[in-house]
Amino acid sequence: MAQLCGLFGKSRQGYYKGINNVCKEAFEEDLVLSFVLKIRKKAKTSRWGLRKMYSLIKKDLTLHKIKIGRDKLFDLLRMNGLLVTKRKRRFFTTQSHHWLRKYHNLVENMVVSRPNQLWVSDITYVELNREVMYLYLITDAYSQKIVGWNLSFDLKAESALDALKMAFQSQKYIEPYSLIHHSDRGVQYCSYDYTDLLKKKKVWISMTKPASPHENAIAERVNGILKEEWLDDIAREQGVNAQKYISQIIKIYNDMRPHEGLGSNLTPNQVHDEGFLRHDTERVIGNKYSWKKKTEPVKIRSENSNTIGPNDYSLASCSSAELASASSWYCKLSQTS
Repeated sequence: MAQLCGLFGKSRQGYYKGINNVCKEAFEEDLVLSFVLKIRKKAKTSRWGLRKMYSLIKKDLTLHKIKIGRDKLFDLLRMNGLLVTKRKRRFFTTQSHHWLRKYHNLVENMVVSRPNQLWVSDITYVELNREVMYLYLITDAYSQKIVGWNLSFDLKAESALDALKMAFQSQKYIEPYSLIHHSDRGVQYCSYDYTDLLKKKKVWISMTKPASPHENAIAERVNGILKEEWLDDIAREQGVNAQKYISQIIKIYNDMRPHEGLGSNLTPNQVHDEGFLRHDTERVIGNKYSWKKKTEPVKIRSENSNTIGPNDYSLASCSSAELASASSWYCKLSQTS
């Protein structure tokens, strides 16, 4: 062995050290893959990609003194067939061609700076036990927490109303006219029962313009997350308790799934319930998301806040008296229209 190593200009010690390094690297890669598979099993999904997995396994990597960068982790997942691939949509859930009243878009260029300032709603389909069901979701725009949901076999307004009732039950302390409910123009959200409950709870009603899904992009994004990471995988299984499974994945989404957009990969519950602040920026709702530094109070940035009725009413920053005055104006507007 010494002669063979000498022919290649290496020592025998170097030869065995190289073998040990290869074995060590293979062992560490197997260990990293076990971390990834463990988290995916706990989260009940194989659809969590590289960025989320890297932040979640960092603690284990540090504990075992394994040094691996994000690019190398990407190569490792790709070589083992663990990367996430995209899927296509097959069902449509929005029927906006109806005679019911549609409401204006109140959230364009609105600054969202706290929980329970803006809720966004949408419907997505779920394939479980070889049947198509519909999942109604209500999400808080600031924390991206799912605050209300309902799983149904139909697209009736009552199903959407059940999700809204759950949201109000889970978020009991909401000041009058401090919250906007935003949705598409689907018949479920325009129904009398649905809008009457929002008015009874003193919540502003906002809807997208026709054929403008980008105006409800946060809700569409949450739909995509659930489908990509959980719902598409479970469609092939049978004997699944649909209500129990949806409840579990929504709890995992709220409690465990890190969001890069929330800052430091926080979870929705940390931002919504535990008071963590997302970044040092404010979210501006528009055709495309943008971020603006908090260089000045929200109150004096009227050009970035959503104005309702008279120019001096900005929902992003109103006093109690201003909200009361705005609410009376809003009620008159609803009666006249």
